[in-house]
Amino acid sequence: MSAMTTTHGAADAQRAAEAVCDRLGVRAPVIGIVLGSGLGTLADRLTEATRVPYAEIPGFHAPKVDGHRGELIAGQLGGREVLCLAGRFHMYEGHPARVSAFPIRVLHALGARRLFVSNAAGGVRRSFRAGELMRIVDHLNLTGQNPLTGPVEPGDQRFNDMTEAYSVALGERLDASAQALGVPLASGVYAGLLGPNFETPAEVRMLERLGADAVGMSTVAEVIVARNLGMEVAGISLITNPGAGISSTPLNHEEVMAEGERAAGAFGDLVAHFVSGL
Repeated sequence: MSAMTTTHGAADAQRAAEAVCDRLGVRAPVIGIVLGSGLGTLADRLTEATRVPYAEIPGFHAPKVDGHRGELIAGQLGGREVLCLAGRFHMYEGHPARVSAFPIRVLHALGARRLFVSNAAGGVRRSFRAGELMRIVDHLNLTGQNPLTGPVEPGDQRFNDMTEAYSVALGERLDASAQALGVPLASGVYAGLLGPNFETPAEVRMLERLGADAVGMSTVAEVIVARNLGMEVAGISLITNPGAGISSTPLNHEEVMAEGERAAGAFGDLVAHFVSGL
C-alpha cells in the first residue's frame, strides 16, 4: 500500500483493523507481539493461526529486509489469544516514524492492550556475548524522529509520559518466566538509531557513555505510540554481536540472522511461557 493513501493516524488504523478483522477472527488478544530480525520463527509456534500479508492491509508495507516475513497473524500462543506482527517496515527503508509505528495503532484497534516488542541488537555493554537475551527496561530514542509529530490524533495525548515506557509488572513476569525455564535474561537500556549502517567504534563508545547497553534500528517509535495509546509494553533484545570496536570482527546482517536462528528455541520458550501467564 502506498504511504500516500493514508495519514497513518487513528482513523486509518481503525479502517485497517476493520479490513482484516473478519479474516483474522480475532478473539480478545491478550497481547500484540512484534518479531524482529531473525526471531520470526516464533510465528510458527502459533496454533489455529490465520495470516494476512502486509501487502493486503491498508497502510502497511511489505518489508524488504531478510528475516521479516511481512504477515499479521492471529492465533494462540501458550494457550492464549495473541496478535503477531511477523516483521517490520523500518525507518531506514524510507518510512517516516509515523508510518513505521502504524502497525501498533492497528494492533490496538484490534483489541490488544499489551505489547511485546523484540529486536536484534548489538551489544554495547562490554560483558555481552552473542546470543544473550536482554529485557529492555528503558530506551534512548536517537533516531531523530518521533511518530507523534504532527496533528494530535483522536485519543492521543500531546505530551505523553514516558517515565515507565516498559512496564515494571510485565518485566517482572518476564524475569519470572526466565527463572522458571532456566533461560538467562539480562536487563538493560536499548538505544534506537536510524541506521541502516552499523555503528562506528566511536558511536558505540558514545552510546556506552550515554547509558545504553544495546543498540538497534527499530522499536523506539513503536513503544512511543503504544504508550501514547495506554498500552503496557515489555520487550527483549537478542544480542547478536558485540558492538564495533568491542569486537574486531566485521559486522553483517547474516550474523544477525544466524544468531536469531540459534536463539530461536530459548526465545520462543520464554515468550510462550510469559504469554501463558497473562
